[in-house]
Amino acid sequence: MTLGVLAVLAMLFVMFSGFWTDWLWYRSVKFSSVFTTTLWTKIGLFAAFGALMATAVGVNIWLAHRLRPPLSAMSMEQQSLDRYRMGIAPYKKWALLAVTAVVGLIAGASASGQWRTWLQWVNGVPFGQQDPQFGKDVAFYAFDLPWYRFLLSFGFACAVLCLIAAALTHYLYGGLRVTSPGSRATAAATGHLSVVLGIFVSLKAVAYWLDRYGLAVKSSGLKSADGWTGLRYVDANAYLPAKTILFFIAAICAVLFFATLWRRTWQLPVIGFGLMVLSAVLIGGLYPAIVQKFQVQPNEQAKEAPYIKQNIKATRDAYDIDGVDVQSYNGNYKPKDDTDRQKLRDAADTTASVRLLDPNVVSPSFQQRQQVRSYYQFPSTLDVDRYKDKDGKDQDTVIGLRELNLNGVSERNWINDHFKYTHGFGAVAAKGTTFAEGGEPAYTESELPSKGQFGPYEQRVYYGEKTTQYSIVGGPQKELDYSSDKSGEKSYSYTGKSGVNLANPVNRAAYAVAFGEPQILYSGAIGEGSRILYNRTPKERVEAVAPWLTIDGDAYPAVIDGRIKWIVDAYTTSNGYPYASRTTLGDTTADSLTDGQRAVVAQQNQVNYIRNSVKATVDAYDGSVKLYEWDTKDPVLKTWMKSFPGTVEKKSSISKSLMEHMRYPQDLFKVQRQLLTTYHVTDPNTFYTGSERWQVPNDPTNKSGNSVPPYYQSLKMPDQKAQTFALTTTFTPNKRDNLGAFMAVDANATSGDYGKIRVLKLPSQTPVPGPQQVQSKFNSDPKIANELNILKKLGDSEIEYGNLLTVPMNGGLLYVEPVYLRGAGTNYPLLKKVLVSYGENDPVLGNNLAEALDVVFGKKPPGSGTEQPPSDGGDTGQQPPADQTVQQALDDAVKAYEDGEKARKEGDWAGYGEAQKKLKAALDRAAEAEKKSAQKGDAGKNGGTGGG
Repeated sequence: MTLGVLAVLAMLFVMFSGFWTDWLWYRSVKFSSVFTTTLWTKIGLFAAFGALMATAVGVNIWLAHRLRPPLSAMSMEQQSLDRYRMGIAPYKKWALLAVTAVVGLIAGASASGQWRTWLQWVNGVPFGQQDPQFGKDVAFYAFDLPWYRFLLSFGFACAVLCLIAAALTHYLYGGLRVTSPGSRATAAATGHLSVVLGIFVSLKAVAYWLDRYGLAVKSSGLKSADGWTGLRYVDANAYLPAKTILFFIAAICAVLFFATLWRRTWQLPVIGFGLMVLSAVLIGGLYPAIVQKFQVQPNEQAKEAPYIKQNIKATRDAYDIDGVDVQSYNGNYKPKDDTDRQKLRDAADTTASVRLLDPNVVSPSFQQRQQVRSYYQFPSTLDVDRYKDKDGKDQDTVIGLRELNLNGVSERNWINDHFKYTHGFGAVAAKGTTFAEGGEPAYTESELPSKGQFGPYEQRVYYGEKTTQYSIVGGPQKELDYSSDKSGEKSYSYTGKSGVNLANPVNRAAYAVAFGEPQILYSGAIGEGSRILYNRTPKERVEAVAPWLTIDGDAYPAVIDGRIKWIVDAYTTSNGYPYASRTTLGDTTADSLTDGQRAVVAQQNQVNYIRNSVKATVDAYDGSVKLYEWDTKDPVLKTWMKSFPGTVEKKSSISKSLMEHMRYPQDLFKVQRQLLTTYHVTDPNTFYTGSERWQVPNDPTNKSGNSVPPYYQSLKMPDQKAQTFALTTTFTPNKRDNLGAFMAVDANATSGDYGKIRVLKLPSQTPVPGPQQVQSKFNSDPKIANELNILKKLGDSEIEYGNLLTVPMNGGLLYVEPVYLRGAGTNYPLLKKVLVSYGENDPVLGNNLAEALDVVFGKKPPGSGTEQPPSDGGDTGQQPPADQTVQQALDDAVKAYEDGEKARKEGDWAGYGEAQKKLKAALDRAAEAEKKSAQKGDAGKNGGTGGG
């Protein structure tokens, strides 16, 4: 008995510990109202529907027992059941309670999972838009219809369970007979079961009526659109009247079942039920098939046109792409003369600040140069943001945080993992458009502790994308703050208010059970002031405090007002927008860079409505979470704000410094671009044929076979007067590789045009090379291939391509791609070359962007600055100007110096000696050319004087 009691108490404490730790965590982040609202809603639904199901089943069992026939001369069938009746008799009440309790618990648990549906139904806010078929507000389909469908499914389950329970009870007590001669059912049993069947058929009538509205959100196939949703011709003209007719037939059939209370015969209800089943087959199945075959298919395009138009409008509204500005763009501009070429060259500098630092490639460089200690790490994909330069202008910046990596700790144990190594330290940032000498990133914030353009700020990173383990801080055990060569190892004790206090023994016991770590209960490293930190990734924290939001896959850090803030984009979604086609978030948001860390966190994967309604921040030091209202018109957000009042702050609460770092989210952009592959077309006939359909091209810079990711860059679209921070992508025509369109959205949150999507549509009659074709053009050019091969052979290095950026410019398209070299024996890339292509011009491989642009636009001849100057073998008659010769010699000197340094690091002293000879020769040529230039200038001056 003692062991049994202890086992029960242990089980109860395990259940309590999960509840208690959740409550403590929500209270620590000041979102306890989310926990209580969710909890009480679940409890209320559990209790209400559990009690309803238990009562319904229990009453039917009791009624069947009450209506049992008197025991008389029994048949053999009843005699065989007698021992069961005798066995149950002493425990009838307990058996009844047990059965009702089980079905009540199951029903209550199922109902509690519908807490989101309930809250949306109770707090639903109108959309102010009506569907074209029934004239009902969109809120009916988004908030009301899902709840009605749940009630209907619950009603069916309840009716079926009641029917089974009543039938079994009647059979057990003689009201129903199977093998005995005579009547198969008593009058009382017939009346009872017919009423239950009548309720079931009544529910079926309600289902037919709701199915009418369900046609507006039903997925059905249309070859020209994936995920098509809404009524088509056959739905409006066959299924809709069929559902209405079936509703009336089911209602009449239900009345016939209820009438058996007086008639005490199954004849009419059975006939009615058979008629309903036959009608469902003929009217609900065969008739629509005939309409589709003989009316729609012979002239489908004309028949479906009005419904396609409704689907286009609803889909563009639901995904917020109705205001997309589609412009025609030539894309094949050819310069006419040198003046034209000079204009193009000048435009290249003003149209875009080309971001050469690829955040998807250079993480190993950050890791190698700025990791400092093995227990730090940077994310595999860095983030792009904007910071002010010395002149106060926005500068595209690549940034990453130096987060904790326990795998780099030399001595792993419980104390080190959870008490000593608790946080990362500092941000590292580099200019996006320029590089330092040797191809290194041009750091604007670096070293440990970090210093640079950000000024003083709280550098400790307790909450980050890589921080998945729990830490216990602030107690007797000191933490490792950071360690550097200059200052040595520094200790620290956390002073923030985040986490849960472990001074309380109940809390310690609860966390020991919740985390399966008994040392939490008795460890001497835990004492007064100790706090446990967990749920430490930004996406995890936002998802927990706002379980009704879908979280963007890419949280990014920003240094704001002396703090590191994680900025997290969050979406409100719905699967009930009438006529709007559905999409699968997991598939639509995947690209060549998507991994588990960058995957969208979706509450529902299938959606047909999405808004970036909330911007959230998570403080990297104290873990505090802030939710800000972003889309002030979104009815779904308003509904959730009514459900969880006080959790979302007004948009006006966003500070100016925070607003400067907010941007258009990538996952929303990827969803919109996928929809625009089809829904850029607004003409129903063109939409039906699919002739103008686009596709998102695969990433040409790698062999993943996945979609090219969208890129952040500062550029100026043709209708804009100045550059703005934008998110861009390209399209190709369906099953073709030439460029179909270029898409950009204003991603600068401080801009008046924020969120405006511009699409440049390329002409189909004059094909323009797409990303895959441009990459192939780069790879197949003999000069480029030869130069890259030489680079690869130097130290057996590997070539790695950066992001292929597309820039619309002066009627043409400029492609720019950085080329990185990853030397053998090193694990980080260095920028060595830049590939550029414009229009039909030959592609160019330059040492830097300026040089490549000069060549591609004809300002410099091909090969200038990269080839050796002519030897002293005499005047060819076309000797380059002296200043150009000087530049060539200096370029060669830089190249020889880099080769020498590389050889020295690798211990190749023969190569080092050869490089030094080349360096001396190049410097001598530069000096000689400079001398000749000076002599020529003096001669010109003397000649001028003499002539005077």
